[in-house]
Amino acid sequence: MMEDIYVVGVGMTPFGRMLDTDMKTLSKNAVAAALADAGVDKSEVEAAYFGNASQGHMERQHMIRGEIALRSMGIGGIPVVNVENACASGSSAFNLAVTFLKAGEGDVALALGAEKMFSTDRKLMFASFDSAWDVSRESEIRERLLKLGEGVAVPDGTTSDKPYSVFMDVYAAFSRQHMKRFGTTQRQLAAVAAKNHRHSVENPLSQFRDAYSVEEVLKAPPITYPLTLPMCSPISDGAAAAVVATRSGLKRLGIDESRAIRVLACVVQTGSDRDPSQVEKHCTALAAKRAYDKAGVGPADISVAEVHDATAMGEVIQIENLGFCAFGDGGAISERGETTIGGRIPVNPSGGLESKGHPVGATGIGQIHELVTQLRGEAGARQVEGARLALAENGGGLHGIEEAVACVTILGR
Repeated sequence: MMEDIYVVGVGMTPFGRMLDTDMKTLSKNAVAAALADAGVDKSEVEAAYFGNASQGHMERQHMIRGEIALRSMGIGGIPVVNVENACASGSSAFNLAVTFLKAGEGDVALALGAEKMFSTDRKLMFASFDSAWDVSRESEIRERLLKLGEGVAVPDGTTSDKPYSVFMDVYAAFSRQHMKRFGTTQRQLAAVAAKNHRHSVENPLSQFRDAYSVEEVLKAPPITYPLTLPMCSPISDGAAAAVVATRSGLKRLGIDESRAIRVLACVVQTGSDRDPSQVEKHCTALAAKRAYDKAGVGPADISVAEVHDATAMGEVIQIENLGFCAFGDGGAISERGETTIGGRIPVNPSGGLESKGHPVGATGIGQIHELVTQLRGEAGARQVEGARLALAENGGGLHGIEEAVACVTILGR
């Protein structure tokens, strides 16, 4: 009989702009915190999975990134697997660590995500996203995606004259498509961003900790309509780590079971060549269904969620995919406050990618860090009262008209 798997330790660095902190130091700090949280020595780790997407582009360090980062902190002689899966690199690493334990290959495994993306070379920095789609068809794909947003007038002066990621143009097209089909408004997107920035005030590890009103979000500098700056995730550095163990591992190492959080489901799903109108076939919607089935729960059972809000529109799309509301209602429930702490389904109590930050390879495990903290009742002023079940959704790249990959994890006390 397959053993239950638990998250027994989590650690995370602050997310932000860290020009003077290298990849090895970020990784070491996150791992040290996770091991200390678990009460486990590094010698007990039997396999490690290292999530990173941009170090090859930013530093020309390819191929053995994880081996280098881990050896620098004295972890070696074990299987180390490098995981590059765009923005879902960290959650994919977590999935593989869980799978290693489920396969009976060991009792303790480590998932680590780390990224250094901020640079004074802005062209280099923003180009780190340029290969997260099919580069052999770049012009064709860009043209097709931007057409999704046709039919919504773009007001003058709502496009930034400063460099920004090409993915913001894609999210803007998704936004306009949603506005056209469902009546979603820019004000509803601003409500999402204001909520996440308000949550981040209470997160000491967040890149930004300033509250914004809906009006302030709307009046902020534009990126590309309908997105303004506070609606978009920043470029970030940071690392996050999780130690996972079987029940046998808990007993052997004397780990405090009261703080161990069970992994009820962990699903990775790729997309398909669907029609844009088939929203119910979005890769995240399919991944969520699989995860709910594995966990034996449904959307109404979830106490708290961390979702991939690379933009405020991303959060709207994903809460619909996860079944927290009907398709088309994501903006409305956000504006009504249903996704805030204290609301019906609190989303991104950490501040989300928009405010906590988005160091791509670390993002997915950063979500796990937040949800484990919530389920333990240790989140302080941002605590979701009575949290029992938590869901993390993390997407990566772009293929067709949706993310190339989606990861959905359900955790429970």
